[in-house]
Amino acid sequence: MQLVLPENTASARLILDAPESLTEEAYLSFCEANPGLRLERTAKGEIVIVPPAGGESDYRSLEIAAELRTWAKRDGRGVAFGSSVEFLLPNGAALSPDAAWVSNDKLARLSKEQRRKFLRLAPDFVAEIMSPSDRLPAAQAKMLEWIENGVALAWLINGDAQTIYIYRPAQPPETCQGMTTLAADGPLRGFTINLADLWAGL
Repeated sequence: MQLVLPENTASARLILDAPESLTEEAYLSFCEANPGLRLERTAKGEIVIVPPAGGESDYRSLEIAAELRTWAKRDGRGVAFGSSVEFLLPNGAALSPDAAWVSNDKLARLSKEQRRKFLRLAPDFVAEIMSPSDRLPAAQAKMLEWIENGVALAWLINGDAQTIYIYRPAQPPETCQGMTTLAADGPLRGFTINLADLWAGL
């Protein structure tokens, strides 16, 4: 099924008549039939159409993904991913972060064929960049969903406010403001990001 949508700057939800009948294979086929759309799926089976990122948001996403990849290649314990990957979470959601890192141990549990499709696992680390159209409560709820599904460390980055919200399991979120560097912990111990470029934007 292909969709033709009007231009939109906010996300939209597509609710099918019987979302429970949309198997993972059917969802993958739906995504392949609509390559021009960035799609996610909620735990309830709703398909969310995510608008393309603006220039500054994409710049910030690429900055953190690039730094994460450089570190991951040097560290060797896992693999970095950008914004086009999608993870199938235990609660049934299918989500795409702006950047992610997965340990080699987790990837080794998937077959080569499984790695070619949406990854059926929770990454060890995710980062999400807020865009001007994002609302903080919704963004924070998504971060909690990542953590509840097995992510060990998650960063929600608001570049305009120079604020990072850090999420870890069984802990309240930590808010960091005005920092110029941030050192990761947990599975990403050893990764440090320079925030100056993120705060400066375009």
